[in-house]
Amino acid sequence: MGTIYYGDGASPIHIEDRTLAHLKVVIATKLRRGESFTLSWRHPDGEPTGRSTIWLHPSIPLRFAFDDPEPTTLSREWVEEMANSANSSGGIMVVTEHVDDPDTIAKTGNDAAS
Repeated sequence: MGTIYYGDGASPIHIEDRTLAHLKVVIATKLRRGESFTLSWRHPDGEPTGRSTIWLHPSIPLRFAFDDPEPTTLSREWVEEMANSANSSGGIMVVTEHVDDPDTIAKTGNDAAS
């Protein structure tokens, strides 16, 4: 389970590593452009039921922490789906991954922002 530390980090956001790797690419791209947007997700199992939304802004500190030390493969389709939602008025909504054709998967290596 990965973690996003946002702002003062007092309330870490726990998101599965593979999902977080995809979010990281989309979030880093938008913040690098100086864009602000929202990120919404359903609370994971083991936490109170519900969903949350945060406002992401380039001036607010942000850190991604992954449990798995190895980078994951990224689904181009999933990144594009998240990027498209990021450009909507509702912002990024964490959605379930769609399975890609193996020919469309790329290894991440040292990706966007850490």
